[in-house]
Amino acid sequence: MELDQARKRAEELRAVIDKNNRLYYDQDAPELEDFEYDALTRELKEIEKNFPELITPESPTQHVGGIASSKFSKVTHRVKMESLQDAFSFDELRDFDTRVREAGIEPEYVVEAKIDGLSVSLEYRNGRFVRGSTRGDGVVGEDVTENLATIADIPTELKDAPEYLEVRGEVYMPHSAFFKLKEQQELEDKTPFKNPRNAAAGSLRQKNSKITAERGLSIFVFNLQQCEGKTFTTHHETLDYIKALGFPVSPRYSVFASIEEAIREIQTIGELRGTLEYDIDGAVIKVNDLSARNALGSTNKFPRWAIAFKYPPEVKESVVRDIEVTVGRTGVLTPTAIFDPIFLAGTSVSRASLHNGDIIDSLGVGIGDTIQVRKAGDIIPEVIAVSAHGPQSQPFRMPTVCPSCGAPVVHLEDETALRCVNPECPAQSLRNLIHFASRDAMAIDGLGEAVAIQLTDKGLVHTVADLYTLTEEQLLTLDKFKKKSAQNLLTSIENSKNNNLDKLLFGLGIRNIGDKAAALLAEHFGSMGALQAATAEQMCEIDGFGAVMAQSVLEFFAKDGTTDLLQRLKEAGVNMQWTGTKKGTALAGKTLVVTGTLPTLSRQEAEALIVQNGGKAAGSVSKKTSYVVAGTAAGSKLTKAQTLGIPVIDEAGLYELIESGQS
Repeated sequence: MELDQARKRAEELRAVIDKNNRLYYDQDAPELEDFEYDALTRELKEIEKNFPELITPESPTQHVGGIASSKFSKVTHRVKMESLQDAFSFDELRDFDTRVREAGIEPEYVVEAKIDGLSVSLEYRNGRFVRGSTRGDGVVGEDVTENLATIADIPTELKDAPEYLEVRGEVYMPHSAFFKLKEQQELEDKTPFKNPRNAAAGSLRQKNSKITAERGLSIFVFNLQQCEGKTFTTHHETLDYIKALGFPVSPRYSVFASIEEAIREIQTIGELRGTLEYDIDGAVIKVNDLSARNALGSTNKFPRWAIAFKYPPEVKESVVRDIEVTVGRTGVLTPTAIFDPIFLAGTSVSRASLHNGDIIDSLGVGIGDTIQVRKAGDIIPEVIAVSAHGPQSQPFRMPTVCPSCGAPVVHLEDETALRCVNPECPAQSLRNLIHFASRDAMAIDGLGEAVAIQLTDKGLVHTVADLYTLTEEQLLTLDKFKKKSAQNLLTSIENSKNNNLDKLLFGLGIRNIGDKAAALLAEHFGSMGALQAATAEQMCEIDGFGAVMAQSVLEFFAKDGTTDLLQRLKEAGVNMQWTGTKKGTALAGKTLVVTGTLPTLSRQEAEALIVQNGGKAAGSVSKKTSYVVAGTAAGSKLTKAQTLGIPVIDEAGLYELIESGQS
């Protein structure tokens, strides 16, 4: 490869890797599978090795990919939270051993499973948990103390603890919790997390710690970062100490005298990974002696005393026996391949989503074909290719009518998926009911999936309005329902009548309208009647509300049956008014950025104050910024504001700005 070709390819690789880093570390929604990302990173490293003049400080090979989110306060780590160099062959592990020995060290190694989750730091003073933070870029992370405190496996107090202790661990979501969450998201027609790692990261980085608490997260602690008043000689000794304090530590750690023994342990862990209740994406070899670690030191990104072996993805073949099409809450038709059972990544698999007709066409899959199947993120089965077409195989075609109700399906021009638009479709009725009763909507306790299925199967509920006519006698006909449970459900249904308008709007399941968009509509228009009479132009006047969402609202109100449904809900006593506090207009049309530490307000409180007074609280400074609200220790945002000539005010200035706007 010539220099110009190498430069062009390196730029292409950096763009793709940087984009996926942002999606992976900052949005918990990567587009690439781990092995695809690893392959691109290896290619970039090889180019930079052959053409060192192309290495730049900004290259993703030179730094950890994450950044601290503006949603949380930032934490500067006293001990850098480094990432690990990856190896993809046993020969690379042997090369690592050679480098250690060339430094004059006769190593013992500790081998541990590499948990696939979100790396965090936990700090304790006098045995009390005082702060928890994410890794971020290794130097600066996010303060997520309140969320970490909801994880049952993290002790809030330690017995016989040192004055100060910092440990590092990996927060993960067990498979059982992941499948429960994924099922709930699919029932509510939300995009489910792709794998447990993304689910764990997305759950931990919630602004509402109650959501984190509901997600069933856990942790394994794998390193002692700092410990005042105690000294240790080996890593194995620190793990034993951490375990004795009450932390759940790496589930399997042993000392090995040679690299070949360590490799055999890695092979054993690899054979076990499909049987575990948590995801691992590799195994880690660490030099056991702590003084040897100090002698080996680190590069600007990796420690020289540790390396991570990454397991390759497992792909197996099977024969398609059927393609089943199901209908979601909003009418989307989803095809699923049914194939001969195969044992893949530790479990028996016989089904995999084909997502939509375009995917089926691109794969060219038909009944009787031999397909290749893998588990995305080692957890969710997916069809990746057709190996061979069967002798009688025909390309599968999506149905032209709904498999649930028989109504014609439509292909809306802004969508890939086919959709049933029949409001009386039984499949949609069930999922609409489950969504309506969910926590973020009308929050009807006791009305989960099992109860919803019984209510629809028995013909007791056809639309959500029927909930408000249910009687105790009807509920007592349901399985496992006694007088007390029936009364509890009726009480919860009655209480739901008092919910604010935004909860009702979200519960109605209007396409493209999430809970935040529902809140914008409810607050802006104030009542269901005013919203029904609104035009698309009036909706688009709302900051953050777009034309696609406005069109979805219009289509919902134009549907046959919507007017009758709303009338029945109103007659049942369901609240149709916005009862929250209206936003002020003092900061209307202004964009403000908060930076530094304010005297009395936290950053979140200051941003909430801005929004409550009609302003927009942004996370970064640009030419469109109206004011920067700066406190002590304000950093680059303040510098940028001064460079751009943007007015800078303090907390008192923010209050003055609000008061002057109100007057």
